[in-house]
Amino acid sequence: MMSSAGSEQERSTGVCRGEDDYNVIRRALVSMRTPTMRKLAFLALWLTSLPFLLREVFQRKKVTIICYHAPSAELFATHLGLLKCIYNLVPLAVYVAARQKGDFSKLPPKALVITLDDGHRSNYALKDVLEKYEIPVTIFLCSGLIDTQRRFWFLHESTSPIVQQLKAMPDEARLAILRETGFEETQEFAERQALALSELAELKSKVDFQSHTVFHPILPRCSSERAEAEIAQSRMNLQKMLGNEVYAFAYPNGTYSERELRLVEEAGYRCALTLDQGFNTERTSLFRLRRICIPDNADRHELLVKASGLWGGIRVGLGRRTS
Repeated sequence: MMSSAGSEQERSTGVCRGEDDYNVIRRALVSMRTPTMRKLAFLALWLTSLPFLLREVFQRKKVTIICYHAPSAELFATHLGLLKCIYNLVPLAVYVAARQKGDFSKLPPKALVITLDDGHRSNYALKDVLEKYEIPVTIFLCSGLIDTQRRFWFLHESTSPIVQQLKAMPDEARLAILRETGFEETQEFAERQALALSELAELKSKVDFQSHTVFHPILPRCSSERAEAEIAQSRMNLQKMLGNEVYAFAYPNGTYSERELRLVEEAGYRCALTLDQGFNTERTSLFRLRRICIPDNADRHELLVKASGLWGGIRVGLGRRTS
């Protein structure tokens, strides 16, 4: 529940309405050209008090799922402290169970689920933060990278300038270009980028580990055979590694098609998470759960604006992909 201090703070900071809100949002969008201006823009949006109103009214009976990748322990601690004050943080499994039982009434108001994608090595540094705040999180793992010195293809130095173009290519073309730069999915490098099994064991009591494919390809760009293998094999690999059920899947890059929806369900998962903007209700498809992506360097105002759904609403209203 929201603390009285947090509520009072938001009510006392620059409440704007109607045309004033519109002008603040318009000026904020025009300003987002440098990191400093970006921070000021999200501060301006927060000062409208629209994030507070959206959260307390529109989000109250919905489940919000947010997604990080590799935040620093310091930033993650700051974010968790804020989120714990104004949302009710629940495990992903609790929401999924409520959906399967058809009993949404047991979920608290303003329920929020925290997830992290990929299983980056730096996630281990969050251990003390998770212990301190006792907050449930889900980390989606690429099973082919766990406990190896293989690398995430999108972090390969030689192709970093063209990652977005590679994501749009057929999978075989993407792999061919990566090979030309000296990268193979099973290649071992000097240092690892993903979590080790020993680290999973230490985090297991605090983290719900779930599936994010084997090697993180863009699934709709893959052949049917590869897409099926990436989805099903990851679940089998992780269940063997972890010794427990793997029930959830996160689409790499948030990208999916009708084929992936079917393959995920056929592989035995009980839910799948996208990066589609919005909140979740008792009617949201369990295999198209919506998430809000939070940048790993977001400050407190960007976090609160995005988690409230305001930024996603602005993006939809503008009909363009703002980050």
